[in-house]
Amino acid sequence: MRLAQALNCTQPPQPGEACGECRACRLIERMQHPDFSVIQTEEGGSTLKVEQIRELQRTLSLAPYEARYKIALLLRFEEANPSAANALLKTLEEPPPQVIMLMTASDGEALLPTILSRCEVIRLRPLSIDQVSDGLQTIWGLPAPQAHLLAHLSGGRPGYALGLNQNPEVLEQRQIRLDDLQRMLKSSRVARFSYAEEISKDRSILLDTLQTWLTFWRDVMLRAAGSAALLTNIDQETEINSVVEKVDLATAKGCVNQLERAIEQVERYINARLVAEVLLLDLPRLT
Repeated sequence: MRLAQALNCTQPPQPGEACGECRACRLIERMQHPDFSVIQTEEGGSTLKVEQIRELQRTLSLAPYEARYKIALLLRFEEANPSAANALLKTLEEPPPQVIMLMTASDGEALLPTILSRCEVIRLRPLSIDQVSDGLQTIWGLPAPQAHLLAHLSGGRPGYALGLNQNPEVLEQRQIRLDDLQRMLKSSRVARFSYAEEISKDRSILLDTLQTWLTFWRDVMLRAAGSAALLTNIDQETEINSVVEKVDLATAKGCVNQLERAIEQVERYINARLVAEVLLLDLPRLT
């Protein structure tokens, strides 16, 4: 989005930068600019469809309405079904004049080779925690404590941090999962079996829970090792320190390994309830 603003800004403070205040910048930020298109998997869907690509091609075939460039942002293109990906090949090979297409993918190897060969690959690396926090405050107006937390949770990924800010229910679910972890660490085997049965009914919920728990145990491992590395769950420092007082480094490493193994097994569609039961029985019982 910032690149789209920089390319079409009418009052750039210097070449290659966007002012963020002109009409073009403001419309792009609100995703309302007639020359800026965002294509992504529809809400509730699992794939990007060929009909979306056809509609984009019709839009791009027209001259820009008011900007220098028509810009198309195709998000998570690894989710495109084969028909959609193949439909885009001709446009990638011979884009219309004054058209720039930006495509994102979490894994380039998940794209068709014919798509990848027609793109210039730019590998995006995480920003520093301070850079993300500062940006959330200065550009998006977030209060410092919230910006700092989101920066840590995002691991330096601005888009993910913004997504968390725009979807507070995700943070609420994270807190519930962390509370569940603390409860399970103090629970009996019977309670753990019951929780495993409950949480394994939905594989996606189980996976999200395991990934949240993994970030917590990584923080415990870092703190137990005396590492100066930044914690992810900075709002859980009291809970992290409490666990560190009760487990040694080897136990913390073991929990990290067990969670990584469980996540891999769930992703490979191994019996979800069995994975959850084995993991929960292996986690230490803290009193």
